[in-house]
Amino acid sequence: MEILDAVLLGIIQGLTEFLPVSSSGHLELGKAILGDNSVPEESLMFTVVLHFATALSTIVVFRKDILEILKGIFKFQWNEDLQFISKIAVSMIPAVIVGLFFEEQLEALFGGNILLVGCMLIVTAVLLFLADSAKNTEKKVSFSNAFIIGISQAIAMLPGISRSGATISTSVLLGNDKTKAARFSFLMVVPLIFGKIAKDILGGDLTYDSSNFTALSFGFIAAFVSGLIACTWMIRLVKQSKLSYFAIYCIIVGVVAIIWSLL
Repeated sequence: MEILDAVLLGIIQGLTEFLPVSSSGHLELGKAILGDNSVPEESLMFTVVLHFATALSTIVVFRKDILEILKGIFKFQWNEDLQFISKIAVSMIPAVIVGLFFEEQLEALFGGNILLVGCMLIVTAVLLFLADSAKNTEKKVSFSNAFIIGISQAIAMLPGISRSGATISTSVLLGNDKTKAARFSFLMVVPLIFGKIAKDILGGDLTYDSSNFTALSFGFIAAFVSGLIACTWMIRLVKQSKLSYFAIYCIIVGVVAIIWSLL
């Protein structure tokens, strides 16, 4: 993989992991446009590195929140922080089930299925339009809400469905505060990313080629920096109810992707 290609894909991953336009869908589109001919193992390694970079950017942006949560946990009381972590755990259940029992079927949907990506981007657009029209409240995410949001996260494993868009939209449509919805959405994915990376490493699915070290490094840096910017920006956009702009973008890209695949 060329360094320029790695940087471009890194920027795409960093921006689209947080902005509600589907990182997996854009990576599939990016690979198709750039003509990524990597073998599946090499492509998986690059994808894992990019996801690791965006997970770290999430931790940096929410470092104060994470420290407060950790302090609260070690008080060994059923306080707000321990409840928050418990809700994160509940939200992970649907995605873990899908990841454990339907991994092969899910992976089969990746690998240049541009028609599917286009259709799912339009689904993402509909969710964003609905979320933008919802009224703002001060309600916190409940345990039942956490599970429903988790189902949205599991569905967002499909290429073209934005994970942040699906989870934030679901949370807002359930009547939760928009800022709290964004915070929960970004933090709930961190344990899943690290869990998936650990599974791939322990399962021996990753293949490392030292000749790709430079490209991987540049891709990591690009994803990390763009992730920091996008995460901070997205929190403001959700609060200001400006998701409809991304909905329009998803419709345009989705339609172009569908036409591309048919032609």
